[in-house]
Amino acid sequence: MLQLNYRDAKPIYEQIKEGIRHLLLTNAIAADEKLPSVRELASTLAINPNTIQRAYRELEQEGYVYSMKGKGTFAAATDFIHKSREQELLLTFDDVVTELFVLDVTREELGCRMDNLKQGRLGENG
Repeated sequence: MLQLNYRDAKPIYEQIKEGIRHLLLTNAIAADEKLPSVRELASTLAINPNTIQRAYRELEQEGYVYSMKGKGTFAAATDFIHKSREQELLLTFDDVVTELFVLDVTREELGCRMDNLKQGRLGENG
């Protein structure tokens, strides 16, 4: 399910969040599907349950999962997850493009780069 890189500078709970987010976005975990319990996942990954609890809590705050008292943690609706992630990425995009404009990258250069990304050819002109 999830793989952790203990040499990565990124905290373990962030790696767990990213892994679960990826599984949700790719529909590897379906909407309303129950996620492993905190204890179960902690045991599988051989890490402290508090780390899993933190990741689950933050994913819930971000709208990726929801909890039901006594029943566990479940995947949120796919359309909501996709919309939420789209909004996060668009905010990041806005920040990056603003900085690129400050660096005098032209609208045409950005458009060309986006076209290449869409066609899977980044690197040819980027």
